[in-house]
Order: sequence, then structure tokens, then C-alpha cells
Amino acid sequence: MLEEVERWLSTRSWSANDRPLHQILAAKQRTGQTVSVVLPALNEEATVGDIVAVIRHDLMRQVPLVDELVVVDSGSTDRTSEVAAAAGARVVHRDGILPRLPAVPGKGEVLWRSLLATHGDIVCFVDADLRDFSSDFVSGIVGPLLTEPDVDLVKAMYDRPLSGAAGQGGRVTELMARPLLNMHWPQLAGFVQPLGGEYAARRSLLEQLPFPVGYGVELGMLVDALHLSGLGALAQVDVGVRKHRHQDGQALGRMAAAIYRTAQLRLARGHLVRPSLTQFERGEDGFEPRTYSVDTEERPPMVEIAEYQARKAA
Repeated sequence: MLEEVERWLSTRSWSANDRPLHQILAAKQRTGQTVSVVLPALNEEATVGDIVAVIRHDLMRQVPLVDELVVVDSGSTDRTSEVAAAAGARVVHRDGILPRLPAVPGKGEVLWRSLLATHGDIVCFVDADLRDFSSDFVSGIVGPLLTEPDVDLVKAMYDRPLSGAAGQGGRVTELMARPLLNMHWPQLAGFVQPLGGEYAARRSLLEQLPFPVGYGVELGMLVDALHLSGLGALAQVDVGVRKHRHQDGQALGRMAAAIYRTAQLRLARGHLVRPSLTQFERGEDGFEPRTYSVDTEERPPMVEIAEYQARKAA
């Protein structure tokens, strides 16, 4: 490991317990910064309501840490929107944000559009499929942004159990993302969960970043933030254990392909001859190929969008 990364781990890797809530609140009041929490959601009616309820109770009612709680529904066919609204979130549909630009499927698309649907100086993203959710996931990663003026982006780190086995989750992280980062961006080798969906950043950074529309958004954002702000402006906070719904192997393969594509674009800004992935499923006549397109589109930095510029000028 690089000496720079070892120093970073000792100065920019924290625990949620390192900053008591009263300290974080005092910093928020002193700096006057506002905090938005965004939950991107697609068919998460089983979990989104509990997450919203915990954040509202712990961080909006008991203490005024979160100013805005928004669920962005990216086309759910279940009751995600109704459950989230009933729990107290403001629910916005992906297609209702920047309607002149047709939406494309993908998590990164939702996160990108959420910048136009929120106003906080600090934006905190939380996946909507978490179980046994703790508000430490929010306060833990927002805290450094309020107390450390030279920190721009904070990722959550945690254990990810799989079928009861500790540390076996995050298969795409270990098989794809971590090798890529260690080989091509070794300054980022210290991140425990580089693909984790729980992170917070200053709006002033997020609005300058391009957003891969699909699964590559987390890796792309981390690499681009490194180049824009430097390693010292990035941090991570231990928030304990993350329990969520795990995807099957083929879905993970498609995710890995999108992440590799995102890395390739940042390495060469080139193009793939064949931006697709073929997988196999057993059918009546043996193994049958299934070919999926790999996410190749990226949204430009939000600061370049006319509607966003107009809102900032208003």
C-alpha cells in the first residue's frame, strides 16, 4: 500500500462514534449548512418506509440535522411511492425532474436528477433496500462534512454479511472494483466499500461531476472526485453492519460489466467495440445465450444544465 494511503487511513478513516450528535449539530448551526437526504428507490416498498421513518424520527424530529428527505422513485410498479410518502418523505418521480430530457434506466440517472430536486449544501445518498436501518448511516457520513471544512466526500464503510457469513457480501467489490482501483487508482485502495450506496458530499462537488447513468456511478464518482479534489478531501466512516437484499450471480455480472466500462472510460476516454455482455441460462435445448447492453451513457456535470444554472441564479 502507498505511504500516502497509509497516512490517509490514519487521518481520514473514522468511526461514527468519533463525532457525537451534539458535536455535529453544533457544527451545523455554526456553519449554517443544510442537509438533504436522497433515497433512490425502485420497487422497495418492503424497506423504504422503515428507513424514512427512522431518519424522520432520529434526525428531523429529535434533532434538526436533516433539512430535507426526498425519495426519488425511478419507475416502481409496487407501492414504493405510497409507502415512502406515508412515512413522511417527499416523493418525486424520476421522470418529473428535468422532463425535457427523457430519462434512461439506472441508479446513476436517479442520483444525477436528484440534484435538481433537492437544495441542501450537503447531499447524502442512502440505498432504499436496507434492513435494520440505523440513523448512524446518515449522521456518521454527514458529520465530517460539517466538522471538517476540507472534506468534500465521505463514504460509509461497514460489514456486509451474506447468508449469515460475515464479510462475504460485496462480491462485485472484491472481484471487480477493488482490483481495478488498486491497479489503476492506487490512491483509492484504502476505501473499504468503494461501491457502497451510502455516501455524502458537498453539492459544490457533486454538481461538477459527470454521472454514469447505471451501476458505474459509485466508482466513477470516486475516481472523478479524486482527480477534482484530491485524496485528502475524501474520507470514510465506519457505521457498523449493512443488511440488504443481495442480487443473483447474473445480475452481479451485469453490474461488474458496467463498472468495468466506467473504469475504461476514465482510463482512456475511448470506446468499446462491443459494449454488451453475453451470459448463459439453461433452457430446454441446453444453454441459451442472453445478451445485455452495458451502460455506456453518462450525464454531464449538473452545473452545465440550464435549468440548474437558472435555479442557482434565482
